[in-house]
Amino acid sequence: MNLLIVGGVAGGASAAARARRLSEEAHIVLFERGPDVSFANCGLPYYVGGEIAEREKLLVTTPERLRSRFNLDVRTLSSVEAIDRTAKTVRVHDLASGRVYEEPYDKLILAPGAAPLRPPIPGIDLPGIFTLRNLQDVDRIKERVDQGIKQVVVVGAGFIGLELVENFVRRGITTTVVELQDQILPPFDKEMTTPILETLLAKGVTVLLGESADAFEQAADGLVVRLKSGQQLTAQLVILGVGVRPENHLAVQAGLEVGPRGGIRVNDHLQTSDPDIYAVGDAIEVKDFVSGDPTQVPLAGPANRQGRIAADNIFGRAVQYRGTQGTAIVGVFDKTAAMTGASEKVLRRSQRPFRKIYIHPAHHAGYYPGAEGMSLKLLFDPQSGRILGAQAVGGAGVDKRIDVLAVAIQAGMTVFDLEEMELAYSPQYGSAKDPINMAGFVAGGLLRDDHPQVNVETILAAPADQRPLLLDVRTPQEFSAGNLPGAVNIPVDELRSRMNELPHDRDIAAYCQVGQRGYLATCILRQAGFSVANIGGGYKTYKLFQMTP
Repeated sequence: MNLLIVGGVAGGASAAARARRLSEEAHIVLFERGPDVSFANCGLPYYVGGEIAEREKLLVTTPERLRSRFNLDVRTLSSVEAIDRTAKTVRVHDLASGRVYEEPYDKLILAPGAAPLRPPIPGIDLPGIFTLRNLQDVDRIKERVDQGIKQVVVVGAGFIGLELVENFVRRGITTTVVELQDQILPPFDKEMTTPILETLLAKGVTVLLGESADAFEQAADGLVVRLKSGQQLTAQLVILGVGVRPENHLAVQAGLEVGPRGGIRVNDHLQTSDPDIYAVGDAIEVKDFVSGDPTQVPLAGPANRQGRIAADNIFGRAVQYRGTQGTAIVGVFDKTAAMTGASEKVLRRSQRPFRKIYIHPAHHAGYYPGAEGMSLKLLFDPQSGRILGAQAVGGAGVDKRIDVLAVAIQAGMTVFDLEEMELAYSPQYGSAKDPINMAGFVAGGLLRDDHPQVNVETILAAPADQRPLLLDVRTPQEFSAGNLPGAVNIPVDELRSRMNELPHDRDIAAYCQVGQRGYLATCILRQAGFSVANIGGGYKTYKLFQMTP
């Protein structure tokens, strides 16, 4: 069999290695347009900042290693320019020699990836304006940084953009972030990005939300970035991180089906509309694991799995790709944000019914030194309790909890399963009631109607004269340090003796710092005949909704 693979890095290189393990007889050719066949995209920002000191560490494997260990025909600096589906050949341009030739295939895997967007903004091709996709890009960016530049503007506050921001700050560069949306990290729900935004501001980063670049101009000391608002920013380096588009030109020219956003359409076996052509990685349209809808999720983990599955199917193993649930994580200075499954904004957009809860636990037992806090949001089906998505932000332990919830989503588990989940416990690693269990307890209690709950944004959106009575059940010291506007303070330990101060003819919304004392207050007052609900997640959740730069 002649198996041709177009593109290396995650999907293509994984497919090639898997194919060789399944067949020693196949002739496997891996074409890569650049000089490096497999490198660590996600490590590039940390090379700029010096966290990764040696460039060679970014090379996952080399063409020589793939040739010697896997007996692959690796052809770097080789651009595949066209597919002839009738003749079953591809046209290849050898960029080193200029030679153009045809290569026949029995099966073909497309793994061209996605290219960074470069919007048609005046001046966008000026020197000093870069995107970050490969080692050559990072070399150019690092060269500028090493020259001692003073100011950088990052256009786009996504994952890679913020990782670069951290590393620019580490290098002592004054950094400004310009983001079109009204939040950083757009895949997350806005309130869950508040701790990351606070950290950026504390580190001296200027964050401009709801802004966009209108033009770039050359200046004596570098570049001027003109914004839609009329503001002007000076910089010696500009990074564009406004998204990516699938590299689909080969597929389109060959007449393969693509989705409305340009992703190459594949079935569960990763076959395109041509059964002899497969596609994997950032270039394809995938199935959302939670909703089943088509989507595009450019992540390295799914690309690796897709490469393996495509090779399995080519060599007779009927394996299906289950879909992508968008599990992702980013570290920004001392904070971590992670997510899996559907976000609230996605569920609202698709009009999918859901309930949500917030908890604010420590990552391990509070009595053991070094406990770090986190905020965790869980989204679930209001009838079955099936977990639909989760987001967490904080310090240590965020990754562990999102990984557990990612597995729970894959397994089709419910919030009631989380209550019973048995996880490793020792005080330096977790709590006897792990944050995962606590999320299950709160969500399960909500669905059992053990404790009615109201969302803080519902309270804030209501006119003042239509809001319930806000009852703060924290201590007077906590109350004086900050509270919901208009709230009255009766500590939960005094509540039973002071019920006469509360009205029976008005709804009450109780809250504490994180929700636990508010829950107890709700139980006490309900049994005394009051109409009361707990504000989910308490004052800490309220604070998540209040942050603006």
